[in-house]
Amino acid sequence: MIKKKLLIPFLIVLFFIICVLLLTNKQENVNEVINKSINESQETSNSDEESIEEADKDEDEDGDEEADVEPVSDQFKELFTETVHRARDFLTIHNYHITALGDSLTQGSGDETKAGGYIGILDNTINHDKEVVEIENFAIHGHRTDQLLARLNDEEVITSIQDADIVLITIGANDIMQVAKENFTNLTFEMFDKERVQFEVRLNDILSNIKDLNSDTHIYLIGLYNPFEQYFQDIEELDDIVDDWNKTSETTVNNYDDTTFIPIKDLFEDAEGSLFSDDKFHPNKTGYQLMANRILDYIIKEDK
Repeated sequence: MIKKKLLIPFLIVLFFIICVLLLTNKQENVNEVINKSINESQETSNSDEESIEEADKDEDEDGDEEADVEPVSDQFKELFTETVHRARDFLTIHNYHITALGDSLTQGSGDETKAGGYIGILDNTINHDKEVVEIENFAIHGHRTDQLLARLNDEEVITSIQDADIVLITIGANDIMQVAKENFTNLTFEMFDKERVQFEVRLNDILSNIKDLNSDTHIYLIGLYNPFEQYFQDIEELDDIVDDWNKTSETTVNNYDDTTFIPIKDLFEDAEGSLFSDDKFHPNKTGYQLMANRILDYIIKEDK
């Protein structure tokens, strides 16, 4: 059972987060200035690589004026720029169609620039000069596996999957949250474990249905992270729950051809600077930048 002494503060914060998620997902983030400048540099850069490098240099110079805002590291910006160049070259050759499905992470909740989270970053960077990849996003804030499974019956979604070379999915976080909401006063580890078994069944149905619609598409299931680590580092059970669900996702994915699990939990562990939005649950622009970079790396690696 989750440690009783630490369960009460966990439940208080969890209840607060649930209320925030239900009331709004459109709050401004204190990092808006630096993230907006990063977004603008990508939108206004020229098609050649030299202009992208100059835009990065300009951001470094502007950083002195925004001393109260934590900047994105130069090392990350260089890494992301390099990944984007490689992705553009690869995806241009293949003329890809991407279908995005799932929950608020794929919808882009928490992105203070309102640019669409990691999907918006992929679209804005890869398709900056010209559209080389068609991206259709059908994700819905708050969706669980049962709701995504029902979503696969929509004609618009079916048509998109049938045309898709790649399907990107984030799902599972709201299944975990549902357990917490329904068992708020009597929360145990066993409850999460029991629901994880049902999650595995539904996830299998989701992957199987997508493959039935398009056996040639490559599915990328993006894993879960632990948003509560910043508050409850001493409650190992919380981390164990996320790890168990990620292991279940990876094991399930491995049963299907051309289907890949992309871990992201490590990106949000002991990170320097804030990677979360004001709701303390979703990533902010910087967090989504890290996710986009990881996803592009996997797409390029898997399809070489």
